[in-house]
Amino acid sequence: MDLRQGIGLRKLGKTAEEFQQDLLSNLYYRRGTTVESASARDAYETLSQTVRDRLAERRARTAAAHYASNPRWVYYLSAEYLLGAQLEQNLLYSGTGEIAAEAVKALGFSIEDLEDLDIEPGLGNGGLGRLAACLVDSMATRDIPAVGYGIRYDLGIFRQIITENGQTELPDDWAFQGNPWEFPAPDDRQTVGFYGHTEPVPGSQTRKVWVPGEIVLGEPSHMLVPGYGTETVNIVRLWSAKASEASFDLSRFSAGQYAEAVQEAVRAENISKVLYPDDSTELGRELRLKQQYFLVSCSLRDIIRRFRLRNEGWDGFAEKTVIQLNDTHPTIAIAELMRLLVDEYELEWDRAWEITRKTFAYTCHTLLPEALETWPVHLFERLLPRHLEIIYLINMLFLREVEARFPGDDDRLRRMSIIGEEPRMVRMAHLAVVGTEAVNGVAELHSKLLRETVLDDFAELWPAKFQNVTNGISPRRFVRIANPRLSDLITEGLGTDTWIRDLERLEGLERLADDASFRERWQAIKRANKVDLAAGDPDSLTDVMIKRFHEYKRQQLKVLHVITLYHRIRQDPGRDRVPRTVLFAGKAAPAYHAAKDIIRLIATVAATIEKDPVVSPYLKVVFPSNYNVTLAEKIIPAADLSEQISLAGKEASGTGNMKLALNGAITIGTMDGANIEIRARVGEENFFLFGLDAYEAANARINGYFPHRYYEHDPELRAALDALGSGAFGESGQRVASSLMSWDEYLTLADFRSYLDCQEQVEQAWHDRERWTRMSILNTAHCGFFSSDRTIADYAARIWRVAPVPVPHDD
Repeated sequence: MDLRQGIGLRKLGKTAEEFQQDLLSNLYYRRGTTVESASARDAYETLSQTVRDRLAERRARTAAAHYASNPRWVYYLSAEYLLGAQLEQNLLYSGTGEIAAEAVKALGFSIEDLEDLDIEPGLGNGGLGRLAACLVDSMATRDIPAVGYGIRYDLGIFRQIITENGQTELPDDWAFQGNPWEFPAPDDRQTVGFYGHTEPVPGSQTRKVWVPGEIVLGEPSHMLVPGYGTETVNIVRLWSAKASEASFDLSRFSAGQYAEAVQEAVRAENISKVLYPDDSTELGRELRLKQQYFLVSCSLRDIIRRFRLRNEGWDGFAEKTVIQLNDTHPTIAIAELMRLLVDEYELEWDRAWEITRKTFAYTCHTLLPEALETWPVHLFERLLPRHLEIIYLINMLFLREVEARFPGDDDRLRRMSIIGEEPRMVRMAHLAVVGTEAVNGVAELHSKLLRETVLDDFAELWPAKFQNVTNGISPRRFVRIANPRLSDLITEGLGTDTWIRDLERLEGLERLADDASFRERWQAIKRANKVDLAAGDPDSLTDVMIKRFHEYKRQQLKVLHVITLYHRIRQDPGRDRVPRTVLFAGKAAPAYHAAKDIIRLIATVAATIEKDPVVSPYLKVVFPSNYNVTLAEKIIPAADLSEQISLAGKEASGTGNMKLALNGAITIGTMDGANIEIRARVGEENFFLFGLDAYEAANARINGYFPHRYYEHDPELRAALDALGSGAFGESGQRVASSLMSWDEYLTLADFRSYLDCQEQVEQAWHDRERWTRMSILNTAHCGFFSSDRTIADYAARIWRVAPVPVPHDD
């Protein structure tokens, strides 16, 4: 019997009766209860396991196909994965939605009630984690052999509560009742070291022995990542930090020193306790760097283990392995692979460096200097002494390369050095560029600005290394699951559901944009989605700004617009107006006080408007708590207007802009990130453009920017800022006004009038509902390019050079 081929496995049922039998079997033998005593939680867990079994069977066949073909693998290293709730997605991907609904109905439950019990894994924060989830989905859908690696955070980012006092953070204990979608794998534990010292190896100039001062274990579990319309099921492998066996001090415990007895275990397990610990303190920064090294150390050892299942030696490692660094967080992997190859596997430095550079690729997700991570040299020296030595040597050899190309250019050497001066910092983005084969931005403008500004010296040295791969989103998650009414209408209009895997087929909707009956049904679906959201009047213009809170995203500009609308209604209450529901959602980092001030200000403005009988019939501000994938799936289908108003040249790409446009929301935005590509595809007439472009914004600072001039020359802006400064909207409003008037880092006041004028165009278009609906349909029709399936096809062809490995059906 060849167990690798799965011969001898019991066939899982495919009919409703067989599914129900499997469900009952799991209820009795795995859950340990009966139909008569089963709770809703029992039913949810049992249903999840029954669906998971079907995906696990596909996973077994996927592993067998991959083992047989020994392909080139993609390993995706990401600090975040926002996977979303799993049950509804896995019902869809396993094709068991209808028979599962029948089976649980026989148990006395509805499928909708059980889906409400499904908690999304709290493994991410915002766009970075959601993008990672979309990309691993598309890798499986395109049959790409891949593993995603991350950390299994106990508490995720945080659970957010919004009140009139702003944002309150609470622990997000997402797995408190367990997670039926993961498979623990304690036998694959890895050992991770920290601190300690290094010792030379006699006869070697490059090898060292690292003697760690602290040992932590990395214990993996994995979640299944099925492809849609294919048999492939890949995995995301997540690491939990565990204390070593020697960490419990029995003598202290026996002496009554209970806290002291487990302090080493607590310190070890803190590594995977929470996503992005507050790094405003030295201990917080150390914990973040520990997290990053923990992730890459465990993952690289696992990658090497997987390589050696079918391969010997090191000659084929770079040909069989590509490791994608999702932003700078996992960049220490470059130094770690060098340490493993040189110190543990005893390769010569030059050979190890050649393998390393050919193995890694780097995606940069930012243009903000503060987001291009740097770490103090003294922290590296204490926490990862061997890695600092390796980075010093990489840097020395790299600067020789630069000196040979640009002799005598000391300024260039200082700019490009991996080690920054005054203060001495390790520049992780520089290490990421030096130690990889390919570097890509995530939108056309972003990639262009990376080459011209942030990483211009490196682009001049290695122009062929820099590429663009525009981000994308999963149409399964953000149309088929999030917006089933629209999904059904699209399928009916196109006469096929193949668009779910080939999103460019949405182009066929263009011919329906002039069909009055189709437009009427499109409008009805949008209204029904607004009724489901229940955020405000479903006939009002639903104006949505959903994204992580950061000053460059300019939620403060939207607040100034809301305050101006408030003033206009108060001054002329009898005028006919477009009723507007303004919905904000998103989280601010706990230590980002300026962003939290903006949240507090929005909450105060919302409460003020709600209490005003003159204004509230026309204007409503809503800020639901705890924005996540589940909430996004409710908001996005209901949105009429998509606010993408970041300062041009600051947003790398955005994916919320894609999700909203794909669901028929019309964008008001700047020429920033992927807004440019959205506008080019949907048409200028179907996009509301305002504001400075990236080059105008840069020149505004160079030529001298004085916010007070805009205040003096614009009466409505002056009225809004005066209201904030007076304390009418609380102390947070005063601080926001002071920041805007004194410096205005992101040129909010410079774009204010252009933005308000553009909002007038929005209202004019809204009055013509047939025109608006046609614009909405055309946004959906022309957003097929923004599928993550296309993004993965670009990565596979141009950066990874990997081929699909189809998995045979179980006949």
